[in-house]
Amino acid sequence: MIRKFRLGSPYDTNAVITPLQAESIWDFPFNPAVTDGCFEFSFLMRQDDIVYGLGEAVRGINKRGWIYESYCSDDPFHTESKRSLYAAHNFIMLGGSGCFGIFVDCPARVRWDVGYTQPDETRVTVFAKDFDVYLITADSPREVVREFRSAVGKSYVPPFWAFGYQQSRWSYHNADAVDRVVRGYDEAKIPLDCVYLDIDYMQSFKDFTVNENAFPDFKEYVSAKKEQGIRLIPIIDAGVKKEEGYEIYDEGIKNGFFCKNADGSVFEAGVWPGVCAFPDFLKPEVRRWFGSKYRYLIDMGIEGFWNDMNEPALFYSANGLNAALDEAVDAKGKNFDLGGFFHIKDVFTGLSNRQEDYSSMWHSIDGKAVNHQDVHNLYGACMTRAAGEYFAENYGEGEILMFSRASYIGAHRTAGIWFGDNHSWWSHILLNLKMLPSANMCGFLYCGADLGGFNDNATRDLVLRFLALGVFTPLMRNHSALGTRDQECYSFGDAGDFRDIIEVRYRLIPYLYKIFCAASADSEMIFRPLSFDYLGDKIARECETQLMLGDDCMIAPVYEQNVSGRTVYLPEDMRLLRLSGTRVESSELKKGIHYVDVALNEVPLFVKKGKKIPLCQPALRTRDLKTDELEFV
Repeated sequence: MIRKFRLGSPYDTNAVITPLQAESIWDFPFNPAVTDGCFEFSFLMRQDDIVYGLGEAVRGINKRGWIYESYCSDDPFHTESKRSLYAAHNFIMLGGSGCFGIFVDCPARVRWDVGYTQPDETRVTVFAKDFDVYLITADSPREVVREFRSAVGKSYVPPFWAFGYQQSRWSYHNADAVDRVVRGYDEAKIPLDCVYLDIDYMQSFKDFTVNENAFPDFKEYVSAKKEQGIRLIPIIDAGVKKEEGYEIYDEGIKNGFFCKNADGSVFEAGVWPGVCAFPDFLKPEVRRWFGSKYRYLIDMGIEGFWNDMNEPALFYSANGLNAALDEAVDAKGKNFDLGGFFHIKDVFTGLSNRQEDYSSMWHSIDGKAVNHQDVHNLYGACMTRAAGEYFAENYGEGEILMFSRASYIGAHRTAGIWFGDNHSWWSHILLNLKMLPSANMCGFLYCGADLGGFNDNATRDLVLRFLALGVFTPLMRNHSALGTRDQECYSFGDAGDFRDIIEVRYRLIPYLYKIFCAASADSEMIFRPLSFDYLGDKIARECETQLMLGDDCMIAPVYEQNVSGRTVYLPEDMRLLRLSGTRVESSELKKGIHYVDVALNEVPLFVKKGKKIPLCQPALRTRDLKTDELEFV
C-alpha cells in the first residue's frame, strides 16, 4: 500500500507516475515537526533493524550509522567521510521490526541521519517548504521495493549491444587514438563493442560540435567503426560555451532558454570551455530544444551518449573568481601565519561548486522565478529527460543508449547512470558492489562503475578483479583519467587473463539481458542483498560482500589485493561455477562458510539448486553472438 502526504504546493518532479490522493503532511505517522524552520520526521530502529536505500551513496548496503545528504555533488573523492555524491535518490526502507519504505519527493537538499546522532533513530530533514512524502508498506523488503518501483514506472532498457564490453578514457583525442584502441583489442582477441569520446572530440569543448582536425569526416568515420562492430559514444556536458556565433548559445540567448541571475541577466560560470550559460532544463520548451540538438550527432550515425557535469558542476563564477583574485592581490607581500595561509588557500580551492553560486542561479517554472537551490537535484535529471524524451519520440524507446552522472528518481525511465569519478582503489570494488542493489531499489537498473577506477594508477590485478565484478553489471565500462596509467586490457602485457574474463561476460549476455528486461517489466531488482531472500538467516542479513543475481544465482567477487580467493557464505546448498573464457568448472557446495580459490582469470558464480544458466559461445562483438545456440549449466 502507498500513501502520499503533502506540504505546500510542490513542483511536479515527474518521479511518481501513479496518481494518488494527497493527505496532509501532519497526518504522516512518523513524528512530523518543524525544527529551525525545516520539516523533520523520525522513526525508531531496533538493534537488528536494517535501513536500505539512498541509491548512489557511500558506505554499506545497511545505511545505519552515518549522515547522508541528497544534494547532487561533483566530488571525485568517494571516501567514507562524504555525505553526498552525484545523485539524489530519496528512498529509504526499514527491514526488521517493521517493513516500510519512504520516498521524499523533494528536489531540494534532504538530510538523512540514520542512527548517527541517536543510534536507535533515523531523522530526516527536508530543506524545503513544498514537497511530497510517500509511505510504502508491505510484508517484505522485496515487496516494498516492488510497490515503490511500480509507482515510479518501468526502468529504461538500453539496446542489446549496450551489454557488450566498453572502453573509455579521458581522452582518446583523435581518430588515430580510437583506432589504436580498437586494433589493440582485436589483436589481443578481446571482445569490445564501444569506444567512448570524452570532451576532446568537440570543437573547443562545445556541445554538438566535432573537432574536424581530430576527426575529419566524422560521419564517414562513425560509419567505418560501425562496420567493424564498434559504436562510438560521445559525451555531452550541461554548460553551453558563451560565444557569439555558436548556434546553441545564440539560440539559447534569443529564446531566453538559459538560467538567470536575480536581476534577469544570464547566469554564467566557468566549466571546460571557459564561461558557460546553463540551459533551464526545468522548462519543457528548453528540454524539447536541447533534446533535439542530439540529432546533429545521431544523423552522423551515433547511437549512444553519456551526459556529464550536470549536477551542475561549476568550476568558478565571475563573482567568485574576481573576489579570490582581489584577495590574492591584497595578500601579496604579507607574512602569513597559519590561519592566513589556509584562508588564502581555501579561497581558491573553494571556487568550484560554491553554494553562493548555486544560490544566485534562477529558473523559471510556469512563469514563476524559482531559486536553483529549491530544485538543484532535478537539474541533471531534467537534462537527461530532455534527451530521453526526444529519443523515444523520434527513434523509439530503447534504441539509443543514454546514461548520466547526476540523477533523480524518475530519470530511471529514460536513462541509466554510472557512479561517477571513482578511484583505482580496492575499496571501490566493494563500494561498487554495495551501490548496485541500492540503485536498483530506486529504479536504476542500467548502471555500473568505472571499472579499474577513474582516478589514480591501476594495477593489473586490480583491473582484473574489478572486471570480474563488472562481468555482471549491465554497464561494463573501463574508464580512466587523463594523466593516469593506461588501463586498456591489452596494456598490461599478456592479455590472456583479460580475454578470459571478458569472454565470460559475452557468454552470459543473453542471460543478463533476459533478467534485466524481466526486472524492468516486473518492477524487480537485478541485484538484491542476501537478506531479501533469507530473512531469518542472521549471517545472510549482515553479509554485504555478496549479492543475489536475479532468482537463480549469487555473486561474490574478490575485492582484496594479493589473495588467491575469498571466504563465501552459502545460505543454502549451491553449485559453484568457475568461469574462464570457454572453460566451466562445476562443483557442489553445502550450505555454510567456504574458502573458495579464485584465479585472476576466473569469475565465480554460485547457482541455486534446480536452476540452470544459459551460456553462448563468445564473440568479438555482440552482433556476432549466436543467442539461439545456448548450452545450459
